[in-house]
Amino acid sequence: MEKWIEELFTEDLLRDAASRFSCDATSAKKLGDFENYVFEVHKGGVPYILRLTHSSHRSKEEVEAELKWINYLHKNGVHVSLVNDSDKGNLVEVFNTGETSFFVCLFDKAPGGPVKINDPLFDEQLFYKWGKLTGHMHRVTKGYNQNENRRNRWDQDDVLDYEKYLSLKEDKDIIGKGHRNKERIRGFVETQDTFGLIHSDIHPGNFFYHEGDLHVFDFDDSTEFFFISDVAIPLYYSVWWKFRNDTLENRSEFGERFLIAFLQGYRTECEIQDEWVKRIPHFLLLRDLTLYTVFHKKWDLTNMSEGEESLLSQIRERLHKDEPIVELDYGKIIDVVRAR
Repeated sequence: MEKWIEELFTEDLLRDAASRFSCDATSAKKLGDFENYVFEVHKGGVPYILRLTHSSHRSKEEVEAELKWINYLHKNGVHVSLVNDSDKGNLVEVFNTGETSFFVCLFDKAPGGPVKINDPLFDEQLFYKWGKLTGHMHRVTKGYNQNENRRNRWDQDDVLDYEKYLSLKEDKDIIGKGHRNKERIRGFVETQDTFGLIHSDIHPGNFFYHEGDLHVFDFDDSTEFFFISDVAIPLYYSVWWKFRNDTLENRSEFGERFLIAFLQGYRTECEIQDEWVKRIPHFLLLRDLTLYTVFHKKWDLTNMSEGEESLLSQIRERLHKDEPIVELDYGKIIDVVRAR
């Protein structure tokens, strides 16, 4: 979280925010503070997830649009964390801090727990279920209409304004690649079957495994975008988290296994055209560029940890060399998926 926002956040604010939902924050457990403040709080002995979003990150209307979609997915059988009304019957409670605000909401806590990348459960069966969950979300979302409160389109994200955060001198070629890739994606045709609301961040840190099912949460990055991005991003993060220090060959070998299983699960819920699978490289590149820019936005580049410097330098080096996170034969993958 940016330092100036940290200065606005207080224990009194946390306590008052929890009280709007009749929750106790006395022993609140912080779960995250990268883009939102996220805490586990309790009500009647039951754990809930309290999230506080600063107005510099999202507008109240954007937050409400996210929460209404989540509850729509829940109503239609997708395993997501239900959003609870406040004591006043609001999905979002507003706390003003000078000229800015925090928007507060409360989620059910997802059952189960995370699957670590070295866990035996992190295998093709999980990837299949991951794809099935994603396909289910996309299928029911194709019938969803947003009202006047809408999530922004993908190309309205300020981290795609590369000049704002990157060095015009040191990152000149990366900025150019970013703009060319963005324009290429903008050129794809948007239809009800290809474009709509997506989660945009379904990685292993954003779902729990419980009794054979996956339960997804953290829809903060949800946006209007091509559905294929929700396929590319799980592929990206599975490879990045598990094999980012490995060779392109080893990353790609794992990526092929992952994508075959994921697509098999996806296609049990939602059809996907071959041409979109073949466009995945554009969306993998977009994630590289997005992460590179986000790190520049969020981190103090003059005081990075060893881990942060490693993450940033790896992406920078791959972008300079035009080396993708994986290099796959998508035609072969399509044939394998259709044959099984």
